[in-house]
Amino acid sequence: MANETKGLPMTAKWDPEKLQKDIAELDALEGQPFTSRASGYIKRSGPGLLQSAMTLGAGSAAASVMAGASFGYKLLWVQPVAMFLGVMMLAALGNIVLTTGERPYKAFGRELSVILAFLWALGTVMASVIWHFPQYGLAAGAAWDMGSVLGVPQDSQAAEYAVKFGIGILILGISIFTTWNYGGNARGIKTYEWFLRGVIALVILSFGLVVGCNLTSINWTELGKGFIGWYGIPQTEGSTTLVLGMLGAAVGINMTFLYPYSLLAKGWGKSHKILSRWDLGMSMFLPFVLVTSLMIIAMAVTGVYEPANEVVRTGMKPLHASAALTNVMGERLGRIIFDLGFIGMTCGAISTHMVVCGFTLCEMFGLEYTSFRYRMFTLVPAIGILGVVTKTPIWFPIAASAVCFTMLPIAYIVFLILTNKRSYIGDAVGHGIKRIVFNVLLVLALTMATVGSGIKVYQRVIKPFLPAATTTDKATSSVDGRERL
Repeated sequence: MANETKGLPMTAKWDPEKLQKDIAELDALEGQPFTSRASGYIKRSGPGLLQSAMTLGAGSAAASVMAGASFGYKLLWVQPVAMFLGVMMLAALGNIVLTTGERPYKAFGRELSVILAFLWALGTVMASVIWHFPQYGLAAGAAWDMGSVLGVPQDSQAAEYAVKFGIGILILGISIFTTWNYGGNARGIKTYEWFLRGVIALVILSFGLVVGCNLTSINWTELGKGFIGWYGIPQTEGSTTLVLGMLGAAVGINMTFLYPYSLLAKGWGKSHKILSRWDLGMSMFLPFVLVTSLMIIAMAVTGVYEPANEVVRTGMKPLHASAALTNVMGERLGRIIFDLGFIGMTCGAISTHMVVCGFTLCEMFGLEYTSFRYRMFTLVPAIGILGVVTKTPIWFPIAASAVCFTMLPIAYIVFLILTNKRSYIGDAVGHGIKRIVFNVLLVLALTMATVGSGIKVYQRVIKPFLPAATTTDKATSSVDGRERL
């Protein structure tokens, strides 16, 4: 196993003595009460934050708003189940990487297929570039909506461009500063992680305030039924497509590439396996479920959801939901807070797209990691700032969808094979009933990813070339289970 495939250059900049001290403290934590362990693990979290920030973007906002506006509390169970399955697959990937210490791009190419590894990386870059556009689009729309509340003239195109490009440039500037710090040294990584904590806290606070001001309007019985899946999948045209799309696309192809590299960048190894699982649970699963649930609940309690008219509201976009909050928390405050939440979501997603491109392109081109190369490659998706006023050419999303949605289940198959390959990771394959249960969950995650990807490939790759859509197709064509490549 070649040494050049192990770790990342910034890993060497972590204080070896401090790393050993952390490992000793982690060993000591295992025998302590739950609260002490949780507190100790939270202090050391990190890679899960990047995954949380990447998944809490424009796609999650669109999916949650549509689910809540269409069915109220009834689909609250979908996002937790979807993310749980995604976390299981990332846990398998983490087990592989923390056991071997190898950078997965070269390792996967050697163990399975160089072509598959290349397509995995290509899909990651394409997804990150494509999904930069809607992130900036949502941020610009939210900023312009705030401008309308604050009295900016709505009939002035110059004012609209100024506001939209202004927020785009501000977010890009912040993202460049934070992501360039991440690629430098241990202190830069910590700075970036605290930035993500702040962004996620802003998002939770924003949506939490809207729901909190409407606590008396919550139907707690229906909320509980929603979380346990009491109603299953509503018997409404297009609802099955919506739910399957959400279940199958909780984790995007670019997230699967970012996660193992963020583990290596922290200097984590075999001794950090338990910490990595807690990190996925507390830094990725919980924030995602909390934010998406708050958005769904907000749709139910603020009057956006119409119980007497349950249909898949494909036309309901995040900013439509924001506009519907005019009479919530006062004439202006509700909309402003909701818009700030959307802007916070896009900040985290944009920066993590940049980080993953910094890693991925170095690997694809076989280049040694340097701060300069990493920083230049983080700028590749920055063209997405044009999303404040435009969309990508139609051929690009179609091509990207073909690669990205096809590669996600293939990547899952790779993770499933390698996490059970004893000749590669030895006893880390596990044993007994735990191994069986874990593999059953991985197969379920693979199945959902395959179904969800199939839906997306049909909607975004095949359907544009078919004759004019039928009425039924139109009801489901814009369903965005999670618009994640």
